[in-house]
Amino acid sequence: MFHEKTLKQVHDGMVEWWDKVKGAVAGAQETKRFSTVSDLEIKPIYTPDDVKDLDYEEKIGYPGCYPFTRGCQPDMYRGRVWTFRMFSGFASAEDTNRRYHHLLKHGETGLSIAYDYPSLMGYDSDSPRSRAEIGKCGVAIDSLADFEVLMDGIPLSDVTVSHTINPPATILWAMNLAVAEKQGVSWDRLGGTLQNDMLKEFIAQKTFMCPPEPSVRLVRDIIEFGSLHVPRWNTISISGYHMREAGATAVQELAFTLADGIAYVQDVLDHTKLDVDTFAPRLSFFFDSHIDFFEEIAKLRAARRIWAGIMRERFKAKNPRSWWMRFHTQTAGCSLTAQQPLNNIVRVSTQALAAALGGTQSLHTNSYDETLALPSDAAVTVALRTQQIIAEETGVINTIDPLAGSYFVEALTNEMEEKAWEYINKIDEMGGMLAAIEQGFPQIELADAAYRYQRQLDSGAKTLVGVNKYVSEEKAQIETLKIDEKLEEEQVKRLNEVKRTRDNRKVVQTLGDIRRACKSGENVMPHVIEAVKAYATEQEICDIYREVFGEYQDPGFF
Repeated sequence: MFHEKTLKQVHDGMVEWWDKVKGAVAGAQETKRFSTVSDLEIKPIYTPDDVKDLDYEEKIGYPGCYPFTRGCQPDMYRGRVWTFRMFSGFASAEDTNRRYHHLLKHGETGLSIAYDYPSLMGYDSDSPRSRAEIGKCGVAIDSLADFEVLMDGIPLSDVTVSHTINPPATILWAMNLAVAEKQGVSWDRLGGTLQNDMLKEFIAQKTFMCPPEPSVRLVRDIIEFGSLHVPRWNTISISGYHMREAGATAVQELAFTLADGIAYVQDVLDHTKLDVDTFAPRLSFFFDSHIDFFEEIAKLRAARRIWAGIMRERFKAKNPRSWWMRFHTQTAGCSLTAQQPLNNIVRVSTQALAAALGGTQSLHTNSYDETLALPSDAAVTVALRTQQIIAEETGVINTIDPLAGSYFVEALTNEMEEKAWEYINKIDEMGGMLAAIEQGFPQIELADAAYRYQRQLDSGAKTLVGVNKYVSEEKAQIETLKIDEKLEEEQVKRLNEVKRTRDNRKVVQTLGDIRRACKSGENVMPHVIEAVKAYATEQEICDIYREVFGEYQDPGFF
């Protein structure tokens, strides 16, 4: 990027500058180590010498053009601002529906459903395993009857819906499709996203049900069915977020997410007749935006560049849209503190700005009270307003990728890419991500990284304001959302009424069809859709999966 004469001038200038200033930085400043939150060492100053080997066309390029470092869309936010998609769900379907209407009224542009723990694990509210958990960390959904209430008054032809659901993804998506039909919305008009990423569950989040191979088979069934019948739907959101929340560094989050993506693409190519360009344009990703501002921007820029190369060179995709990496971003829940919770507003604002400068397609901003409880209406409104202020007032949307060409940002983007490839190549040598998971490789890497970071906090090498520095004894008076304990009784009562009034012969027949499809290798989605239309419950269908495929127990690695 620079002429040799310029680089020599920079080098000589650096030598002269250092001779002048080294006395001023002697002592403590000279010995202090500066690093990112992921512990990548940061130099005191960056110059053209740090990007001297950078090929502009190959590594930076232009928005909407390979390698998409500067964004997938040629006009990015000048054409359309990212989707304001607040992750929300609590208590009953009625309660959550009211929250959705509140958010849409205040400017949210896409829904993102948070399910309660029984729903995440494939259990109904009347299961003994569900006691004391119903509606606590998300909305309780047992059958299509609940989902109909959840989407009451929500025009699915106009509003995209994202589902944070994994083992039971086939079932909750089937409910979404069934409700759309009832609204008179054809599937080819539906837009939205399923998380549907089981590999990261075995690595980090641990909401798993069946062993890895049949779990990936169900992911594949959704990708295949969506590619053929629901063309505007993102049938998977390949997620690094949960790995970062479990302690991964930014490089690990980047590398393991992309390695998961490679595994899913290869699996679909190995087991279906789909051409890569048939399904790759609808793959989407999900990243964490942590507290280290520049590290997160560099990570997101590197992610697009690496994925474009993987799809074009490794999988020989020909459609430029197959090379795109489109991703949702959520600010870092693990960075929020129960101490001095109003400080979290500043953390979330910084992280959201990094996501915008990194080129996200949609964004969730955490609420300041989330370490204490599910967000209150007041807290979630502040979180939404944070996005709106960034989009409407700061000017960051006026030009595309404004930090491109920064010596520091480009050098850090290159470093992210190089270190991520080291992990990806190592996972390839192991036989791919499934094999790496069976050996416990990513799990151990995450645990070690989390331990190192905690040691840095404990020693004071890293600062967490209000926790290990600037501590206050004063307790913030924050009103938090409380879930009425009567919800459990009411939810079970509604479930019993559904089971009493439905056509139980039809339910038995459709469950039998799912069982046969599981055993034969046939795509399960058409049968799951028929089952949910008959008001079969989530657990009744998941119990078929557990029966046919078995249940997974985390072996644990040390």
